[in-house]
Amino acid sequence: MPARSRPVHWRGLTLIELLVALALLSVLALLSWRTLDGMTRAQQVTQEHANRWRGWQTALAQWDADLDALLDTEQVPPLDYDGRVLRLTRSDPDQGLGGGLRVIAWGLQPDPVSGTLRWARWASAPLQRTEALEQAWLQAEQWGRNPSVQDRQQQVLLTQVADWQLFYHRGGAWSNPQSAEGQNEAQDSAARASLPDGIRLLLTLPGTGNPTGQLVRDWLRLSQGGEGQ
Repeated sequence: MPARSRPVHWRGLTLIELLVALALLSVLALLSWRTLDGMTRAQQVTQEHANRWRGWQTALAQWDADLDALLDTEQVPPLDYDGRVLRLTRSDPDQGLGGGLRVIAWGLQPDPVSGTLRWARWASAPLQRTEALEQAWLQAEQWGRNPSVQDRQQQVLLTQVADWQLFYHRGGAWSNPQSAEGQNEAQDSAARASLPDGIRLLLTLPGTGNPTGQLVRDWLRLSQGGEGQ
């Protein structure tokens, strides 16, 4: 008679082996999640930094464009800085050659949500008449000191800053726009009314974020052989 084959006994996992396998899978899953989370956070930080730099580039490009388009109307000063707000008159690119102009103001304004100071730009509507120009000029000054609801609707909040300063380049040297040491009152008034050869913008950045410290931007009048640097 042929020999009987022995039955095959299948051995399953013991409870201990199953628990060990589950523990290993849990560790692998945790390590994978941490890796993915780290990559996501790094990507977010990189994107935030890129957005900040794009914000700075946009703001400074607009600053240069406003100064490059300075227009002396002989009705109000083409450029005026009172220590808080810089006001200027510029041609309106939306109106084409020979078109209207706008009054522009730059200064610091609080963010209505966070309360932090932001570098801000205010722009009037396109202007055609002297009365409207004079009114917009006064409105720009008011925006820098105590903006109304309408004033805030005409502003754009840009990058976050802690402080800002301006210096004018006249006579081969940088000086405070509001100081004219050694000049009498008439000479001081005439110096302030004339356009400087250049403007130095000094922005003090918040202690947190990227970038930090101080940012310097020099702009030179086109007639002086240069432009925003």
